[in-house]
Parts: sequence; structure tokens; C-alpha cells
Amino acid sequence: MGLRCLETPERREQYANDLDGERSLVAVSLGPNRTKGDQDPAEWMPPAKDATCTYATDWVTAKLRWQLSADRAEIAALRTIAAGCHDATVMITPAP
Repeated sequence: MGLRCLETPERREQYANDLDGERSLVAVSLGPNRTKGDQDPAEWMPPAKDATCTYATDWVTAKLRWQLSADRAEIAALRTIAAGCHDATVMITPAP
């Protein structure tokens, strides 16, 4: 995720430990987390196809919550994914 509004160490720490955003921290097994690394949805999606919409919705929610930037490839990938996510809803509470 881009770090547009996470320019201070304190803000990055708040982001990394965001327990108030219900979709911010999601526990995953070590294998997929290592595979993903720091890639965005243009470069990596969960191997389980039934997790695609949830993952994309969580990603967008975190981006909006923290006012993070997204590059063109990321936006294009998310639009393509969203076209297949008919029941997905993004609701946010801005980060403190």
C-alpha cells in the first residue's frame, strides 16, 4: 500500500497496529503471506478464488480508511475484480 499519509514513524505504527478498523488486520497463514510480500492486487491475489472479493474489499477499505494512494495498475486491477463482486460493500471510518 502506498504511504502517502503515513509519513511519520508514529503514523506508520498506528497503521500497522490498527485494531479499530475491523478489516485492517486479517490473520493469514505464513505461506500466503510470504508469497504476497508487499505486492498490491495488480500483482497478487489470494490463491483461493472465493477469497478474491473479500480481499479486494478489505484492501480498498484500508486504502480509504488511511487515505492511501494507489497507482494506475492497482486501480485497474481493483476495478476488474470489483466487476465480479456484486455483493461487496465498502464502508469506512476514517483512521484517527
